[in-house]
Amino acid sequence: MPTYRIAPSILSADFARLGEEVRNVVAAGADIIHFDVMDNHYVPNLTVGPLVCDAIRPHVQVPIDVHLMIKPVDRIIPDFAKAGANIITFHPETSDHIDRSLQLIRDSGCKAGLVFNPATPLHYLDHVMDKLDIILIMSVNPGFGGQSFIPGALKKIAAVRHRIDESGRDIMLEVDGGIKVENIAEAARAGADTFVAGSAIFGKPDYKAVIDAMRSQLAQV
Repeated sequence: MPTYRIAPSILSADFARLGEEVRNVVAAGADIIHFDVMDNHYVPNLTVGPLVCDAIRPHVQVPIDVHLMIKPVDRIIPDFAKAGANIITFHPETSDHIDRSLQLIRDSGCKAGLVFNPATPLHYLDHVMDKLDIILIMSVNPGFGGQSFIPGALKKIAAVRHRIDESGRDIMLEVDGGIKVENIAEAARAGADTFVAGSAIFGKPDYKAVIDAMRSQLAQV
């Protein structure tokens, strides 16, 4: 059975109490903190930078998974590594030299990954599987929290799972967008092992109840 990981996205957390929020969600059973970075350029929203990552780092021992939705991407990678990121992912459209950007992440001491939007083709994977620790499939279009899951993402997850299995490499397969108790098992059956959930967790009064319900669904896959 795969190792399943729940990664709450702080995009939906209460930013006035962010340290408390990340502590509470980890105490509730989260495996990873997902950190969404938007630049009001590549995506139509503006969120947070390395200073906020640095601020929450002392509050949790679990990995911080930084998803960069910014263009250009290389300049900011070392800053997030220094701020305590453990995993850094970016979109292939945001880098002029994908191989170089992946190597920069690894040289900075972090796990490296690519992110695929609903309409982004998977051919970017053809020549960089040896530099990937994680692949993230977006099941919404990036830029806003609280969107509904796009069912077509399931085929993409399955296609990536096939590529990972054929490669023989230990690569995490993450899904982000509209994940909730009702559909997490479906995403797992398609091949995902790491699940980003924002409003489905932070939008509820009892984080542990939601995470426990998600794990219950995953246990039935």
